[in-house]
Amino acid sequence: MTGAARPARWRSPAGWTLRTRLIALMVVLLTVLGLVVGATAEIYLHKTLYDRLDAQLREIADRAQRRPPRLPDGLPRPGGGQFGDRVPPGAPPDSIFLSVTTAGPKEGGIVTLRADDEGYLVNRYRNLPEATMTRLSAVTPNSGPADIDLGDLGDYRVLATTADDGMVVAAVPLAETRDTLLAVAGVTGGAVVLALVAAGWAGAVIIRRDLRPLSRVAATATRVSELRLDSGEVELAQRVPEADTDPRTEVGAVGAALNRMLDHVGSALEARHASETRVRQFVADASHELRTPLAAIRGYAELSRRSPRPVPEEIAHVLRRVESEAGRMTALVEDLLLLARLDAGRPLAQDPVDLTMLVVDAVSDAHAAGPRHDWRLEVPGEPVTVTGDGQRLHQVVANLLVNARTHTPEGTAVVVSVATEGDAAVLRVTDAGPGIPAELRPHVFERFARGDSSRSRAAGSTGLGLSIVHAVVTAHGGSVGVDSVPGRTEFTVRLPLTPALPAETDAVHQHVPEIVQ
Repeated sequence: MTGAARPARWRSPAGWTLRTRLIALMVVLLTVLGLVVGATAEIYLHKTLYDRLDAQLREIADRAQRRPPRLPDGLPRPGGGQFGDRVPPGAPPDSIFLSVTTAGPKEGGIVTLRADDEGYLVNRYRNLPEATMTRLSAVTPNSGPADIDLGDLGDYRVLATTADDGMVVAAVPLAETRDTLLAVAGVTGGAVVLALVAAGWAGAVIIRRDLRPLSRVAATATRVSELRLDSGEVELAQRVPEADTDPRTEVGAVGAALNRMLDHVGSALEARHASETRVRQFVADASHELRTPLAAIRGYAELSRRSPRPVPEEIAHVLRRVESEAGRMTALVEDLLLLARLDAGRPLAQDPVDLTMLVVDAVSDAHAAGPRHDWRLEVPGEPVTVTGDGQRLHQVVANLLVNARTHTPEGTAVVVSVATEGDAAVLRVTDAGPGIPAELRPHVFERFARGDSSRSRAAGSTGLGLSIVHAVVTAHGGSVGVDSVPGRTEFTVRLPLTPALPAETDAVHQHVPEIVQ
């Protein structure tokens, strides 16, 4: 998956980092600038060289006809005459001159350096190939300079002018001019490439240095995001360094805004924690204070029913209902008091607990309370021992079994298993009931969370059973989870293992046959 996503990330600039995009943008702009400057220089040089070549060509053509230099406005001065077999003065080597009359080529050729009788190098004509003379004779006179390919001789700049008995064709080679243009283009391109490499390296260094404050701001935000802010007392000590909070810069403005936000969030978390602390203290105090009057109500109700004097049946029924509701409220108060103590971080007992025997006893109690359910027990041959509060862990198992009995119809199979996985003891309670609604599943361990009426056979529960399971298991350093689909719901409790207790296996095997029905 990572290998497949990386090419797409690099193909799209949207997946690049800010540093990469800035460097790429800088290189692209410098490339465009280098191309514009280089192309402009090349075009200007091309025009300059060709203009100079054309001026030289016209001057040599005039000399070939022995004409005086041209006036500044381009008009020739009076005079004229054909050139003979002598090379015009100032003609460069490899240039071509040809006098063309109505009868065909008359005089001329390609200029070469030769030694004269005295040994001096002078310009002399060398005969042109017939095809070249034919190609030059076809040039239109007075049409201006033009580029012509003369085959093996190469490319030439050609100018044809009219004469008294025909025309004179003058041509100079373009090889040197074009070599100059190519050399300038190569040098300019190489300079641009070197400038791009140097600018890219320097830009990367500068951008990395200038974006370092932004990296520090991002690191602060990352550290804050890793904090647990959902519950408990949270101390937001992370702040952006003072050097990165200068509001005159963009990064400083972001850093200052992040610090202000963290101050507000920290204040809100402190206020929330203070509110939660007050609520928990109130619940604990109220639960503690309610225990005495509830015990008194139950005691008086029970005492009234046991009076030797006859009590009307209607009054006896009312007293039984008062005693029953007082007991139910007492259980609710005890649950609330337990949760308040766990929230306050009250330490639990740390004793070796045989989880296997604890589950056997809990399933036995559940079978007595719900005989019409199909209770099944799966335990290993050796005891599974954990360290913790035996009474609270028994309450965990009992609450899970009560939950399965309450929210499944009679006859439902409920399987309770104990096993070890690595360094953890695993307790699973699986039922074949209708399952937990999808919208309730994320909130099933919250306080006062209740399933809908379709899952409940009776009036329902207080909604504290599973929250107590979660709180007790978490206090023991374990975890609890649920997986539910229609027809199967499984609660899984994981607790840290301790060395197994010896000599308990026989007791376990004596109890198992009695509760598996």
